[in-house]
Amino acid sequence: MAWNVSWTKFYHPSTNLFYDYISSYEKGEELSHLPSVQEVNRQYPNPCGYGTGMEDCMILTGTMLDALVDRYKITADEKLKEYASAVLRGIAKSSLIENAPGFVARGLCVEDGKSFYINSSRDQYTHCVYGLWKYYKSSMPSDGAKDTIRLILSNIANRMIQNVTPEHNYDFLRMDNKPCPLGICKMWNVQSHEAARLPMFYAAAWDVTGKKAYYELYRKYVYDAVVQSEAIEKNHSAYVFVQMLYSFDLLFSLETDSDLQKRLCSLKERVGKMALERSKESLDKLIKLNREQLAVLGPDWRNVEVWDMQKGYKIPRWGEYRKIWELIREIGESSLVVYMQDNEKLHEEEFKILNEYLSAIDYTRISSCGIIFHVASYWKAKKFGINTESVPL
Repeated sequence: MAWNVSWTKFYHPSTNLFYDYISSYEKGEELSHLPSVQEVNRQYPNPCGYGTGMEDCMILTGTMLDALVDRYKITADEKLKEYASAVLRGIAKSSLIENAPGFVARGLCVEDGKSFYINSSRDQYTHCVYGLWKYYKSSMPSDGAKDTIRLILSNIANRMIQNVTPEHNYDFLRMDNKPCPLGICKMWNVQSHEAARLPMFYAAAWDVTGKKAYYELYRKYVYDAVVQSEAIEKNHSAYVFVQMLYSFDLLFSLETDSDLQKRLCSLKERVGKMALERSKESLDKLIKLNREQLAVLGPDWRNVEVWDMQKGYKIPRWGEYRKIWELIREIGESSLVVYMQDNEKLHEEEFKILNEYLSAIDYTRISSCGIIFHVASYWKAKKFGINTESVPL
């Protein structure tokens, strides 16, 4: 059920992207709150599109591409190739933008299929890069799709080379080539959970193109990135754990230095244990809510009561809805992280949680994009051979 809901309510065929929440259960009206062309083109309410329902499209779409690869590996269902091709079109439209090579838009306006907010983030890029790399390495894409992926990943790496420099404070810049005032586009000299992103991007570009320049940059940053990552602490949201695991998984898969391999493996397990604890905490909160509470719809962001100002960006706040939206997302993100590292004991513990929350939720009455992470977790669990026949997805 979560699979069908993801594709019928959160996905839009005009952009081939997934969106953050739905504001109506009426067919065809689910995404009616999304910004208009006029609002996006004047960058209203802020250049990130924060709070509008189209701020995390690339995160969600990259995650679904990862899930598609896992599901195809298990089922060999040829129809999944069509789904993956559609998702790739959405990512390509968001990242092959005229006059902005290497810029990855958060999402596209459903009204015209092309307008976007000009401030992206390293988080959007992380899901984009990992999803594309995972898809490229699978048996699913055509030669033409692989060409597209090579172009996107090369463009991203080239943008990092050009902009991630001391002169720009290691910021890859907004689409208009102005610095990001929020610090979310900074790629180096960042917090421990963000340190592995830059070598990850270079490593992905090298792996699909074989270009020596990308390999040398990957090697330049990877050692320090691992050292910095080892300072990770528990006090982070689950989305942080997902992005770390995406970085570590890609780097671990390509790494030949045995010491770095061991340290990356250790990091994956550490973060997996953190995610398991977060998963338990999220389940405790979720089971205290009834289905009516879980079914609350997202707001029309234009009419919310509270607006915040952050570095000149005016951001609508969703009030109490944010807690429900985030809880459904966090429990899915936590599960996904647990199943992204090799530890059968953790897998078994997490499956009890996965089984309980999937059983507790009526996916036809859920408005949070968190269900996309539930789908990804389910297929990641099956990939590890866990018997999910009793789980109602």
